[in-house]
Amino acid sequence: MKSLVLAAVILLSSTFVNAQIYQWKDANGKTVISDKPPTGQVSDQRKIEARTPLVGDSSQKTLADREMDFRKRQQESQEKFDKTRKEGDAAAEKKESCERLRRNLELLESGERVAQRDEKGERSFMEDAQREREIAKVRQTLQSSCK
Repeated sequence: MKSLVLAAVILLSSTFVNAQIYQWKDANGKTVISDKPPTGQVSDQRKIEARTPLVGDSSQKTLADREMDFRKRQQESQEKFDKTRKEGDAAAEKKESCERLRRNLELLESGERVAQRDEKGERSFMEDAQREREIAKVRQTLQSSCK
């Protein structure tokens, strides 16, 4: 089937390559363009060279080259989309983390009693000195990563 299609393309392209185009002015002064030579008296006749490339012409990209270029552009587009999406996800995650740190700092600075769970799972309340260390730690983290 492929060889039949290829043969048809070669046959058609060879007829186009051999086609000649003529341009002339007729007796009334009109410009005429035709694939058949003029008959009778004409003025200003010229032959226009056809510029249709041959099937195997090396100046034109082959179907495989065009397919490869298409796939390369498609892959680049997908990579760009993935990169943009990852950057967006990272930005959203950073924003959420900074917001969590701000809420944590707000809670620590509020003066409310803050309970924590120890290794045994028992609840204990945070001492004032420990609260001040946590506030300093959260502020430093906010300053360094959430500008």
